[in-house]
Amino acid sequence: MCIGFDGPVLNDAAREMIAAGVSGVILFARNATSHCELATIAAEVKQCAADAGQGRVFVSIDHEGGRVVRLRDGMTAIAAMREVGRAGAREAARVGEIFARELRAAHIDLNFAPVVDVDSNPANPVIAERSFSRDPATVSSCATAFIGAMQAGGVAACAKHFPGHGDTDVDSHLALPRLPHPIERLRAIELPPFVAAARANVASIMTAHVVFESVEAGVPATMSGKVIEGVLRREIGFNGVVFSDCLEMGAIADSMGTGEAAVRAIAAGVDCVLVCHRLDRQRDVVAALAEALSSGRITRARVEQAVHRIDAMMDRFVTSG
Repeated sequence: MCIGFDGPVLNDAAREMIAAGVSGVILFARNATSHCELATIAAEVKQCAADAGQGRVFVSIDHEGGRVVRLRDGMTAIAAMREVGRAGAREAARVGEIFARELRAAHIDLNFAPVVDVDSNPANPVIAERSFSRDPATVSSCATAFIGAMQAGGVAACAKHFPGHGDTDVDSHLALPRLPHPIERLRAIELPPFVAAARANVASIMTAHVVFESVEAGVPATMSGKVIEGVLRREIGFNGVVFSDCLEMGAIADSMGTGEAAVRAIAAGVDCVLVCHRLDRQRDVVAALAEALSSGRITRARVEQAVHRIDAMMDRFVTSG
């Protein structure tokens, strides 16, 4: 699990979860408003893990450019990825280099970027200018350049939101989108940027809280073994870390408990679930996963597989602070 917490200091809730053994922490604008503050609290997270005898944790952030940045003070202002995409792969690589330099200096190990959704629906309320382009080839080339540059600078990338959030007209923060496209359409439009990201050795991929009816009817991608183990693992061949999008988003939280959602996600092939806000829900996830492992609903082999992938990412990118 990767958790978030409130406030500019490492509070008791965060310390409790770090001591419980979470894999990572995600930081938001509520945690830091300047580069200096970001570096301080990231270092505190890592020291807390060491003091608790938990070894390494990764520290992460959503820093996409444009409107999706968590802080601006001390950071280079970067346009939305749509503008970067118009400039091309060389500009995408330049942005990746900047992000790596500034985030690495603040002890950030993982950036939940880039968005590799193809912005194929003008009515999309959540992707839009966060996407490099409406053209899959442009998204693929820019994403590959961005990933290569940022990871060469020591910060893990995360291609999101698999298998594609670009054609929805519903915001998954609020409700559960459903797409009826046949698998052939997905292979032609939505999937090529994820294939390119996997071939570029992207450290991680994040799932979408979107139902793809042609792959597994009625089941959000985050909880679909056919999407994760079938399409992402076997068809595309990706073997890095799979993250869920935050399980507190309306698409999931409004239809089932966070603990149950976490169990279903891990069982389906997700390696690390994000629970970014509430301590009670984070506790529910810990309890639900422990019970699922004890009962056999999640196998020990599945847990060990996830841990192995997270450890391999940490070996590549996580520093001690």
